[in-house]
Amino acid sequence: MAVYAPPQSKIHYPDSDGLPMAESDFQRKPLMYVIGSLDHFFRDRPDVYVSGDMFVYYERGVPESVVAPDVFVAIGVAKHDRGSYRLWEEGKAPDFVMEITSESTRLKDQGMKRGIYALLNVREYFQFDPTGDYLKPPLLGLRLVDGNYMPIHGIRLPDGILSLRSEVLGLDLRLEGDRLRLYNPATGEKLLTHAEAEQARREAEAKAGKEAAARREAEAEVERLRAELARLRGEANNSR
Repeated sequence: MAVYAPPQSKIHYPDSDGLPMAESDFQRKPLMYVIGSLDHFFRDRPDVYVSGDMFVYYERGVPESVVAPDVFVAIGVAKHDRGSYRLWEEGKAPDFVMEITSESTRLKDQGMKRGIYALLNVREYFQFDPTGDYLKPPLLGLRLVDGNYMPIHGIRLPDGILSLRSEVLGLDLRLEGDRLRLYNPATGEKLLTHAEAEQARREAEAKAGKEAAARREAEAEVERLRAELARLRGEANNSR
């Protein structure tokens, strides 16, 4: 005789904990800049997924096994919208993670999360302290070597700016005063978000339009002067 077994309830993996993505503007602004600029930089790479403040579940069947990186990049993963990132579905962990450190998160960022990211084989782990109260220097980078994180040694540029190279991203992370900025070492250009790039495009078009109008005005003035000169020469010839 068959024994009835009640169906197992479906495991729920929440997409949100209902908390705000950042405690203050100090955390929110760099978080939005880094996500936005990386998303724009990798816009033509369908195999690079950029996100942040999203639940990353790393153990199937155990929804408590979860972290929520402020910023992460997964290379070799399809670019599409997700509610959460589940390692058993994606096939791999993120390659790059950044945490924007604050008073309430600094112990987790430097302890528990660091250990979890190492176990998950996150190749690079960066921390940024926008207020400069908890990290010295405020920008730190770690690279996974044989299962352990080793410091990424930065350089001081001639203007004193601290610069750290991310091998995973192929980018430089620079601390400009209290602001974090990303640069493309191949071009020396600062990365822009979609909105910043669109604004720069509009400003360039407006400048080009003004320059074109100025050229047309100058050419018209030259033609006017030529006509005036021809008229004066004609009057001079007729007066002889």
